[in-house]
Amino acid sequence: MGGIKYLEAIGRKTKRGRPAAGPAPTKADLARLYVQEGRSVRDTAAALGCTKDAVFRALEAFGIPTRPKVRRSRMQQIPLPALKAAVQEKGVRGAARDLGIGEEAVRRYLKKRGNLA
Repeated sequence: MGGIKYLEAIGRKTKRGRPAAGPAPTKADLARLYVQEGRSVRDTAAALGCTKDAVFRALEAFGIPTRPKVRRSRMQQIPLPALKAAVQEKGVRGAARDLGIGEEAVRRYLKKRGNLA
């Protein structure tokens, strides 16, 4: 029963859809935050006061390529010497528990780097 609306019937333009959740990002803002600073789409949206969908649409509209979706491991944030020292002191299980990372992930990470037999 989505009939014609009164304003449409008398020839006036009507806005359709949901109103924007914030200002549309500018190309300069996107180039600074997303490209130069390397922020994520979510961080860029928060800094600009708009939605992540608005950022994605603006990136596409301005022809700025998006980065591939890569899940970064917390293991890469921990320096290898510090991880090795924690494993020597507390063992793999204790170090993993303290870092909030799975025990098997620590084992694989160290084995991949040739530091665990």
